[in-house]
Amino acid sequence: MANLKVAFDEKYKAQIQKDLGLQNVMQVPRMEKIVINVGLGEALQNAKLIESGIEQLRLITGQQPVVTRAKKAISNFKLREGVPIGLCVTLRGNRMYEFLERLISIALPRVRDFKGVSPKSFDGRGNYTLGIKEQLIFPEIDYDKIEKIKGMNITLCTTARTDEEGKNLLSHLGFPFRK
Repeated sequence: MANLKVAFDEKYKAQIQKDLGLQNVMQVPRMEKIVINVGLGEALQNAKLIESGIEQLRLITGQQPVVTRAKKAISNFKLREGVPIGLCVTLRGNRMYEFLERLISIALPRVRDFKGVSPKSFDGRGNYTLGIKEQLIFPEIDYDKIEKIKGMNITLCTTARTDEEGKNLLSHLGFPFRK
């Protein structure tokens, strides 16, 4: 089991219950899933970007990504229906906690001029979305094999009902929020 999951079950669950004033342990918010999206709009001109993106996302997450395709044709962007334009991975269980642990302890501190993540990126229902500008912050990526620097959106889905509950959960897990 992931270290973060063990720490959550043994330590943080009771602290979160006390902080939020919850009566039952089952009311304590917990991590549900992590969804990682990578947009590859440049893949319309260069089809090799999809293959390299799949390999890089597989290295980062430890799971095979799904290729997302265009739902509609948009002539202004020279986009046809069904053309691959992105990648998506949904992590649950132990892989989710292992990825979250690597994100918090290794990847985010490698961001240039990092002062913490914004506490305003909650969606109103306790879920948090984080945008990353380059995949090079993950140590699994070999710098020499990069064709193009790509960003990604990481959405942390929780069972929290409000933003305050979600922020409390993530801050107990060690997420570095700005002051």
